[in-house]
Amino acid sequence: MANADYPVYGKIDGPIVMIGFGSIGRGTLPLIERHFDYDRSRMVVIDPRNDDEELLKQHGVRYVRKALTPDNYRDVLGPLLTDGEGQGFCVNLSVDTSSLELMKFCRELGVPYIDTVVEPWLGFYFDESADNAARTNYALRETVRQEKLANPGGSTAVSCCGANPGMVSWFVKQALVNLASDLGLEFTVPDQNDRAGWAELMQRAGVKGIHIAERDTQRAILPKPLNVFWNTWSAEGFISEGLQPSELGWGTHETWKPDNAHSHEAGCQAAIYLDQPGANTRVRTWCPTPGPQYGFLVTHNESISIADFFTLKDANGDVTFRPTCHYAYHPANDAVLSLHEMFGNGGTQQPVLHVLDEHELADGVDELGVLLYGHAKNAYWFGSRLSVEETREIAPYQNATGLQVTSAVLAGMVWALENPQAGIVETDEMDFRRCLEVQLPYLGPVEGHYTDWTPLTGRPGLFPEDLDETDAWQFRNVLVH
Repeated sequence: MANADYPVYGKIDGPIVMIGFGSIGRGTLPLIERHFDYDRSRMVVIDPRNDDEELLKQHGVRYVRKALTPDNYRDVLGPLLTDGEGQGFCVNLSVDTSSLELMKFCRELGVPYIDTVVEPWLGFYFDESADNAARTNYALRETVRQEKLANPGGSTAVSCCGANPGMVSWFVKQALVNLASDLGLEFTVPDQNDRAGWAELMQRAGVKGIHIAERDTQRAILPKPLNVFWNTWSAEGFISEGLQPSELGWGTHETWKPDNAHSHEAGCQAAIYLDQPGANTRVRTWCPTPGPQYGFLVTHNESISIADFFTLKDANGDVTFRPTCHYAYHPANDAVLSLHEMFGNGGTQQPVLHVLDEHELADGVDELGVLLYGHAKNAYWFGSRLSVEETREIAPYQNATGLQVTSAVLAGMVWALENPQAGIVETDEMDFRRCLEVQLPYLGPVEGHYTDWTPLTGRPGLFPEDLDETDAWQFRNVLVH
């Protein structure tokens, strides 16, 4: 039932099962309607809440009010995913459900799968019996990577394909190609699976590290009330990841670590974590609109996967190059205020969590990109500068932040249909050009900007600081102590 006004990217001739119907699920629905040929009567949404049951009725989508648990997910999903003939699709946009277990089950059934995060079962994020290493995204990612190693190939399952993680991995590759061209390097764009080729190109370009540099300037029409957590995307999701340990991919150029930094004993060894929550860890970064700014070093899968993907090793297996990579996120002002309230109250979240929809916002832009730094041109930001005003014209049921996520889900679904036997993949392993081709119509202005700003700009000021002035792009200078 694709819309004739939009390109149809493929046919889904089996059931479409969407798990979770929060802000991202609502925004993804119209994109599925526009761009796929499918039978609307064979689409079903599973969600424990019925906030949008009327909306689903308007779209002719069946609704199952149920929370998936370790005990029931096979019994609930099995009949839905195998109902009737044809090839279905599982779109997991939920919280408190194990991405790994759902992914494995879908692959058993031969059903394509996509999610936006490696999500655990309920209780993981706040498990006081687990140590900080066990609560990291590094640990969650390793479970999926181990499953990929143990069971290669087979039905495609796209892991962590939202705006970030997801789209930003495609931005990194496009930004690197742009930078290498501007530097006058002679090169051929590597194949999507040529990890060494991509890492060598990044090393040749002189990139020391990458910030996922984001500034959300969307403003609510009304002021935020006390004891309510406001955000422009899942407040529940932001709180969960914000209370995980701060994590970052750890580059080979770094000469200093914070006293509370730790490496991991097993796995890819591409990242470290700090014994402090990401949403209470600040870093210095840069975006085109505000220029220099503070961001929160919140853990995200892409911080690890990008650093891992662009790692070079010698014949002995020793790492010779790796970029530092981490999120540097300045959320909407109301979300910053919400974080201050929460951490001021001992990390206890507010009793009411709320996502600001497009009708509650006055104006603003979600400026989300990647800042490649340390090279001969200093730093290069490349990304989307999507406004809520433009979002209202492009697609319904979402703000600018949401559309950057839902359009990445769309691109990931298209890639999965075009590559049905790719096995488990992260977005770093997908064709960035094809994915951006699908996504770009929904991203507003996508631009590249060079800057001469560094974390040492204007420092030290009125007070002494412990800086490394020999290398502006050391994490010592980036971290707000």
